[in-house]
Amino acid sequence: MTTATRTARHPSTLVTLWRSTVGKKAVMAVSGLVMLLYLVAHMLGNLKVFFGPDDLNGYAHWLRTLGQPVLHYEWFLWIARFGLLAAVGLHGVAAYQLSRRDLRARPSKYVHQRRRAGYATRTMRWGGVILALFIVWHILDLTTLTVNPAAEHGHPYRNIVASFSNWYSCVIYIVAMLAVGMHIRHGFWSAAQTLGANNARRDRALKLTANGLALVLTVGFLSVPVAVMTGVVS
Repeated sequence: MTTATRTARHPSTLVTLWRSTVGKKAVMAVSGLVMLLYLVAHMLGNLKVFFGPDDLNGYAHWLRTLGQPVLHYEWFLWIARFGLLAAVGLHGVAAYQLSRRDLRARPSKYVHQRRRAGYATRTMRWGGVILALFIVWHILDLTTLTVNPAAEHGHPYRNIVASFSNWYSCVIYIVAMLAVGMHIRHGFWSAAQTLGANNARRDRALKLTANGLALVLTVGFLSVPVAVMTGVVS
């Protein structure tokens, strides 16, 4: 028997794990936690807008020089972007495949019993679609500056103000951040269950943590467009 034949008959452990429902849920949980850490860091960075252009622009420059002299200019940012893209991709693919698998396996007699779980699933599903579309918009708005005509490369503070001076940018951002909050609220609890962190004693604390994270991140992110709209940041 050749090596190729043995490999074909015996998939690797990673492939076997990925093909299983448990493996896909684990991938979703881990990638979700990676994205959550990114959101916390991103929100804290955004809040520097309240300390003026020097603070925010200085922070943006620091991100581009992080890791020097080992890394070249902006290398850390690109490594982080590719890592985040991988996490988003794995999360989305696993979510889609689990959703399709769940639909195929769901018996009709459990429709009423699963109504509550179905609501949470639909919320996560549509929230994920909204966030995927928002990521594309956000990159075009504040990274490539394609849809932000008043923006200028190298001036992140000015670009944020320019973006949120448009009502439609604020609406898009607010809807997306509300979706983020809902996604985190359901996703954190689901990830805790998947990774085995929950039990009878921890359930209340985990639920409070999920609600608290969702609230803090939603309010933190929404504070920036609100500040621009009200003239607090200009």
